[in-house]
Amino acid sequence: MKQTIHEYLAEFEDIPGTRVYTAQRGRKGYWLNQFCMSLMTPENRERFKADERAYLDEWPMTEAQKQTILNRDYNAALDEGGNIYFLAKVFSTDGLSFLQAVGTMTGMTPEDYQAMMIAGGRSPEGLRSIKDGN
Repeated sequence: MKQTIHEYLAEFEDIPGTRVYTAQRGRKGYWLNQFCMSLMTPENRERFKADERAYLDEWPMTEAQKQTILNRDYNAALDEGGNIYFLAKVFSTDGLSFLQAVGTMTGMTPEDYQAMMIAGGRSPEGLRSIKDGN
């Protein structure tokens, strides 16, 4: 039986602990990611740090997207269409390394996250499907 593109893309939502950056996520997060990219300039980083809410309100993002940034909830930002590489501009603005920021997304300390990655990353054994529970 042939699979439709929608069925194929739906499978990406069934990977535990992973958010695949699809075209749909890209469309949803366009302005969120544009905001992140604006932090590449020192002037914009200073404006953002001076009044985060006011700076975010200059962007046509949803309230949920703005809250993910204000809360520094990077997993929620991914759900709202954020791209991890664009979100890195926020990490950097906060003075965090990629390791420190991504470690917070896993619930691990940066040291434990680093050790896991050096050891080869997450094990392919264990939970492989959200819907199947295996």
